[in-house]
Amino acid sequence: MNNTTLVEISKVSLPVEDLGMLKATLFSRNGDEVMVISRDNIIKAKNPIIRIHSQCITGEAFHSLRCDCRPQLMESLKIIYKNKGAIIYLFQEGRGAGLRKKFMANHLEDEGLDTVEAYESLNLPIDQRDYELAADILKYYKISKIKLLTNNPDKIECLEKNGIVISERIPLIIPPNRYNRKYLQTKKSKMRHLL
Repeated sequence: MNNTTLVEISKVSLPVEDLGMLKATLFSRNGDEVMVISRDNIIKAKNPIIRIHSQCITGEAFHSLRCDCRPQLMESLKIIYKNKGAIIYLFQEGRGAGLRKKFMANHLEDEGLDTVEAYESLNLPIDQRDYELAADILKYYKISKIKLLTNNPDKIECLEKNGIVISERIPLIIPPNRYNRKYLQTKKSKMRHLL
């Protein structure tokens, strides 16, 4: 666990199109920021549905079809709104590599490599995201048991290693399109994603 103090910066209303009013809370720790989006006070929840989601500006802001990030985020928003859960939104663009390296990897994918081969050819870890900060957010809210909305076994393993009990894994399956079919197949075959 990181010994630097987790600080709650601010809490704001977040009116979401086609859903309703949510709350967004911004935290900071040692220069890293993380946002928690919830419908109500998740401190009161005994076993809430939680989605840990990493930023993807191309998918979320520009609706790129080459990944499944935006549909996963939108479906997660609907689920947490209905079930009073929360999304822990991490600023880990490009599976933690950053936007520049993500673009470099995407270029190699355009040339024919799959997403794993592209990262490996750039001498990058396939996925360098860290979910310890998400575990610390849950501990901040005194939440020790959750239903996790994920297809990624790395999230389960990291949270459990950090003392969070996963009572249930809720799949988040998005139908593939012609642009992301290979990407999703690679996540399943080479990255252990439960698709």
